[in-house]
Amino acid sequence: MIQKVRPVLVLSVSYKEQERALISYVIRTTSLRGTEYEVEHVAPRFLPGAFDVQSIGTVPDVVLVRRLAACDATTLEKVENGLKRWLGIR
Repeated sequence: MIQKVRPVLVLSVSYKEQERALISYVIRTTSLRGTEYEVEHVAPRFLPGAFDVQSIGTVPDVVLVRRLAACDATTLEKVENGLKRWLGIR
């Protein structure tokens, strides 16, 4: 069965050979709810949507298929700030 490609924003840093090959991410959604944890994202080849910082996850690196695009620094900073609010990190 072919699975649908789900765009995500990868948050992980490079890992060393002896470390687990895990990638953390934030899901990009087009089903917006208007919460303070949605970071608007508009980019070519994507429907209007947002990164939902309440939808974070971790998967083995072999699950990721391909890079779809790069995220601009402003959006990345907004995602970082949203994650800090959601997780209570100052």
